[in-house]
Amino acid sequence: MTLLRFVLTACTAATALVAADALYESAWHKLERIEMGRAEAGSVTVFTPAEINAVLRSSVPQMLEGMRNPQVQLGAGTASGTALIDLLKLRRGEGVAGSPLIAMLLEGERPVKVNVRVESAHGTATVFLTGVEISGVAASGRILDFLVRQVFLPLFPAAKINQPFELRDDIDHIEVRPDGVRITMQK
Repeated sequence: MTLLRFVLTACTAATALVAADALYESAWHKLERIEMGRAEAGSVTVFTPAEINAVLRSSVPQMLEGMRNPQVQLGAGTASGTALIDLLKLRRGEGVAGSPLIAMLLEGERPVKVNVRVESAHGTATVFLTGVEISGVAASGRILDFLVRQVFLPLFPAAKINQPFELRDDIDHIEVRPDGVRITMQK
C-alpha cells in the first residue's frame, strides 16, 4: 500500500468515526433532554435511524457480551433489529445459568433478526413481537416462546412484550416511522 493510499484510508476512517460520534452525541443529547424533563410540552424529538444505529454500535457490545454488529431498520409502526449473537454467551454474560441441553441449542454466533410492531398513545406503548429469525430460519410458536422465556426475559426481566406499558409521565406517545422514532411530549 502506498503512503498516499494509507493516508487516504486513515482519513476516511477517521471521518467516519467522527461522524458516528457526532450522531451518537446528538442522540444522547436528545435523550438527556427528555430524561431530565427539559423537553418542552407538546414538542417532538426525532431520533433518526443513523442516530439510533450509532448508539447501538457504541453501547450494545459493551453492555451485552455475545452481541455484535447491531442495526435497526425502521418502518411505518415497525422496527427490525439485526445482530450477530451468540445466545449462550449473551446469557452467561448476564449471569443467567442454564442446563447443558439448552447450552447446546444456544451456543455459537448466528445472525438474528427481530421484528416488532409498536403502538403508542395517551402515555402508553405496546411492543408486539411479530417475528424472530435465527440464521434465516423463522422462529414461531413454542420455539419463539422458548426464546423469549429462556433468553430475552432473563436478560430483561422488566420488559413488556405484547402488553401495554406506561411511558414516562411527560411522554404522550412514540411513533416509529421510516425516517425516525418520534417522541411527542404531553401538552
